[in-house]
Amino acid sequence: MSIWVDADACPNVIKEVLFRAAIRVEIPLILVANHLLRIPPSPWIKMTQVPAGFDVADNHIVQRVEKNDLVITSDIPLAAELIEKQAQVITSRGETYTPQNIRERLNMRDFMDTMRSSGEVTGGPPTLLSRDKQAFANALDRYLAAYVNS
Repeated sequence: MSIWVDADACPNVIKEVLFRAAIRVEIPLILVANHLLRIPPSPWIKMTQVPAGFDVADNHIVQRVEKNDLVITSDIPLAAELIEKQAQVITSRGETYTPQNIRERLNMRDFMDTMRSSGEVTGGPPTLLSRDKQAFANALDRYLAAYVNS
């Protein structure tokens, strides 16, 4: 079992939570990004740099993820692919994507994309708040508790 991180867009504060958790539970943590990332020295933490390009990091994760691996991403199409492979997916805000909610999230994403392209909606996601960090830490702890107890 491993934890994969779609690291190009993952906030640093979330990476720090992941670093501490991987070392504490001694579980492999692999960050995938198209640029070099600084990671703490640990046999449990690895960084994979992929070439720049559309969905290169996503494809790298999809090709290597295994059933019940945990992936940290807010990329909804990537999450849908990972769920098909029976991976677990948590966003950096602590939301868990499941087979039951991913279709709804994809539909909303497509709707919002249409709205943005028509000029109706602008701007990106809201700022990550301390409650988001706590929600992420709680979701990660639930996953790790299930992993340790399995």
